[in-house]
Amino acid sequence: MSSDTVFPNTVFPNTVFPNTVDQLPTPSLLVEQSTFEANVAAMSSALPGDRLRPHVKAFKSTALAERLVEAGHLNFCAATIREMEGMAAAGMGTDLLLANQTLDADRLGRLVDQGHRITVAVDSPETVDAALAGGVREVLIDVDVGMPRCGVAPDDAGALADLARRGGLEVRGVMGYEGHLMMAEPDEKPAQVEASMADLLRASAAVGGDVVSAGGTGTYDVNTWATEIQAGSFCLLDTDYAKLDSPFDIALTVLATIISTNRNGWAVADAGLKAFGMDHGGPTWPDGELFYCADEHTVLLDPENHLAVGDRVRLEPGHVDPTVARHERFWVVDGEDVVDQWAIDLRHW
Repeated sequence: MSSDTVFPNTVFPNTVFPNTVDQLPTPSLLVEQSTFEANVAAMSSALPGDRLRPHVKAFKSTALAERLVEAGHLNFCAATIREMEGMAAAGMGTDLLLANQTLDADRLGRLVDQGHRITVAVDSPETVDAALAGGVREVLIDVDVGMPRCGVAPDDAGALADLARRGGLEVRGVMGYEGHLMMAEPDEKPAQVEASMADLLRASAAVGGDVVSAGGTGTYDVNTWATEIQAGSFCLLDTDYAKLDSPFDIALTVLATIISTNRNGWAVADAGLKAFGMDHGGPTWPDGELFYCADEHTVLLDPENHLAVGDRVRLEPGHVDPTVARHERFWVVDGEDVVDQWAIDLRHW
């Protein structure tokens, strides 16, 4: 893009598109283009086409989702109704799954009326009733496969499917999330996932339908029982998932500026708690150690006083999803060059 290209920005609407990382405001969310493309290529090779149902909650961007469509993935899942609406509005409503329960499905019903294929997960008579009242026509029975969150007991899945069908819903199959196994020990993970999926397949036999939806970035390579895998973090990755032996690398960093240094051996960057999801731990500074994070500051240990005021640092987040939700856009970079920007347009509810 040329240096006089104006990008849409609700806060600074007349800002000129930057050519280099040094021209970006901080904190800014960076995506290393080559790493992102390699991550997508690796996942598409392992799970081509509709074997992968990318989870947009990880990146909340229709522009990024379009790159996955280009890689052959047309079906998506989401965690919020806002994500569903945004994907449909962007022309990616071929087959959208709300992989979550909702008691307010009216907005989903409107998407159905507009011609989009919308499916919602249900795990109770109340969520079945909500789907019916909202105008949703297709559901998956969400099954508890060991993670203490949503899902009906495997032995109760068939009865819930019967209830949904009596109400006029099409039951496409089952869904179960083995999220508790994403970071399991490598030598134990295959057997643990198999046991978790045995519960899901038992439920599937009672429910019927042709969809068995499960999995994520941490189990995509060992879950061979699901018909589709709901992975999303692989695109950008984070330091938590980077602990796994996988073909994916960290493409996502938060760019920050050093705004203060101290002769006692620390430096302060201008990206703190409000720039990172911290539930999987604080950010990582690849060139040294983190001291601590505060609201607007990350303090880095710098015992040799190598950092100076004005220096730029790239910090790696511990968890993709909540980090992304704190920012308005991704800046796509090739090293120090800014090559594109993708709006993070699926935030909020």
